[in-house]
Amino acid sequence: MRSSGRNSNRNYRGAGNSRDDRQRRAGRPRPEERRYDVGTGGKPGKPKGPGNNPKTGAKTGAKGGGRKQRSAPARPREYEAQLEERNRARHSKPPVKLPKTFGEPEGERLQKVLARAGMGSRRACEELVDQRRVEVNGRIVTEQGLRVDPEKDEIKVDGLTIATQSYLFFALNKPVGVVSSMEDPEGRPCLGDYVQNRETRLFHVGRLDTETEGLILLTNHGELAHRLTHPRYGVRKTYLAAIQGPIPRDLGKRLKEGVKLEDGYARADHFKVVENTGKNYLVEVSLHEGRKHIVRRMLAEAGFPVDKLVRTRFGPIALGDQKSGWLRRLTNTEVGMLMKEVGL
Repeated sequence: MRSSGRNSNRNYRGAGNSRDDRQRRAGRPRPEERRYDVGTGGKPGKPKGPGNNPKTGAKTGAKGGGRKQRSAPARPREYEAQLEERNRARHSKPPVKLPKTFGEPEGERLQKVLARAGMGSRRACEELVDQRRVEVNGRIVTEQGLRVDPEKDEIKVDGLTIATQSYLFFALNKPVGVVSSMEDPEGRPCLGDYVQNRETRLFHVGRLDTETEGLILLTNHGELAHRLTHPRYGVRKTYLAAIQGPIPRDLGKRLKEGVKLEDGYARADHFKVVENTGKNYLVEVSLHEGRKHIVRRMLAEAGFPVDKLVRTRFGPIALGDQKSGWLRRLTNTEVGMLMKEVGL
């Protein structure tokens, strides 16, 4: 009975048959033969899809043929994060600083800085250098082409520091008898006598006759001064003129239509009578031209010589109740209006 029991356990189908044993083992492949389909949704040890040979990975379906490519295992998230950080560090490196021989030269040309500060054209500024009137950081410049840093270097012309970044704006009520220049070789009173800050070079915007009083602007902003006086920008100036009457009603119309002078026609933009006492008239004339003695010449040509002339407005800046000989600093609002007037 014992032997029959043992024989019954051994006599299963295919027992002792090496071919059947291999087939039976095919359901449980050796460890080195196991496949893990990572990322495909399959279970370890079980290839996904019908007709796949677990040993060779070859398809045995109707279509047959070709070996199946094994998919690469997914990379850990920590490794992906390291790669991303490495790429970011590679592309966020500061630019390589090339030697001066390969990059652009540092700083600006001295004559360009001088011209921007209102010292004249670039050619005129080159002549200042040739005349040894310019010094940078305490040393006189003797050669052209020097490059400077306007924010760091101290630049002087004739001993006065030019303003390259910080700008100053003043309004002066020029008295009668004062020359419209910062210095006068004949020793006459000039605009420079009214400027207290002589460490920075200032220059006047436009001119007024010696016998004309009123508003004149002083600044170290070269581009602004240039535009305020250039006819292309048409900045209007307003004057009060004292004349003797009676005056005809069509005087304003004649001035607006144009008065012929020796250097061409001159036209007023606005005219009105402000005050009349007997034969004494106070009239207001506005125009955008800036020729010499233009208001006096226009009224004299029309038959009314000027006894007294005062400029009361320059663009958006009004003289107001500012006393004769007084100097005041323009407010930020007034400076902004001047800039807007000329498109700066």
